[in-house]
Amino acid sequence: MPQAIIFDVEATDKNNAVIIEAASLDVTSINPLAVGNPWVQRYNPGKPISLGALSTHHIMDEDLVNCPASSSFRLPPGAKYLIGHNIDFDWVAIGIPDVKRICTLALARSLWPNLDSHTQSALLYYFERDTAREQLRNAHSALADVWICSKIVAQIIEKLRPVSLDALWEMSEKARIPTVMPYGKHKGELISQVSRDYKQWLLRQENISEYLRKALETK
Repeated sequence: MPQAIIFDVEATDKNNAVIIEAASLDVTSINPLAVGNPWVQRYNPGKPISLGALSTHHIMDEDLVNCPASSSFRLPPGAKYLIGHNIDFDWVAIGIPDVKRICTLALARSLWPNLDSHTQSALLYYFERDTAREQLRNAHSALADVWICSKIVAQIIEKLRPVSLDALWEMSEKARIPTVMPYGKHKGELISQVSRDYKQWLLRQENISEYLRKALETK
């Protein structure tokens, strides 16, 4: 049973997302990275797919009529870590299970801050320019996306050399903590230079992320 899976979902929409496709790769070794047992399954969400989502993944409502209900999805037994690009979206879409999340988007932004884009597709062009276009022909299907994500994970591991999954998770947690304000009147400013009064006001708000909260409390 895998302790970690590289994971991706396609969903009905961005807000109140319900999964319509899930895919995973088992992580069998962390350093060097080795993966296997590719898995994919489509689901019937019981609600319409938004046009915005449809234009991204091209999975139509009609394709899902005879699929199992989205509510039947379960993570593999023993899975303790979910690895993915902007993994929080996938984690929320499957019901916020009690697992540790390793975010390749946060790690990529931390390791290659000067790139003008950190999407999976952009990173693949950066790492494997000669073959990226062909590899991306099926991008935004969940199974294609986990294979692409595995390429990004391999590059991250080559840079960071984590000794364990927990070490990689700790690196991800650190990378998630912002150093600049992501929104508001101080957007783009270093959090360390934002006034204490504004930080205290923001900390009293209920809708800020756990990682922005950590940044405000420590800087």
